[in-house]
Amino acid sequence: MLLDVAGPSPQNHGIVAAAQDIFRRSAPELLPTEDTNEAEAMADLCLRLNAGILKAAGRACSCPAFAGCYNEGLGTICYFNAGHTPGLLRHGRGITELPATSLPLGLFSHLTADAPTFAVTPGAAFLVASRGLVEARRKSQEFGLSQVKENLLRCSEEAAPKICSTILEHAQQFAAPGTPKNDMTVVALSR
Repeated sequence: MLLDVAGPSPQNHGIVAAAQDIFRRSAPELLPTEDTNEAEAMADLCLRLNAGILKAAGRACSCPAFAGCYNEGLGTICYFNAGHTPGLLRHGRGITELPATSLPLGLFSHLTADAPTFAVTPGAAFLVASRGLVEARRKSQEFGLSQVKENLLRCSEEAAPKICSTILEHAQQFAAPGTPKNDMTVVALSR
């Protein structure tokens, strides 16, 4: 799961801690076996996180989030994307974006969420990048999702740690020296 809480980190510590606690408690409960309906479980996890973030914040607080569940036996990923940067699924020579399936968490008490499932075929890779990485700046240019895609395509047939380090290195090299530091996170899975 990647969570992007709006505002300064010191003010958001309680919100992030609450979301982590809900995730750690709920994931094993909602996804106990391989026979679990992953789409229902991920949608329920999204709703629990939303309620917990609203409670911890005590106000509306935009929290884009991406969470996924990888089923190793089936080679599938079931996810929800609550207003976060799209996930990227590299397969062959192409990339499929895994777009938002709901609004950001922490805004509305009656949120709805979908949790689609995608196949992760042998040789494929799945990646999620933080908004801070995608928005890394050099003058008026952003690193952008297109650069993330290009780097992911160039990392064909590589292990997840190598994919992450390659994309992070390129984003850090792109960002102009002296620009404010922003969270640059990449999570990848390769099959």
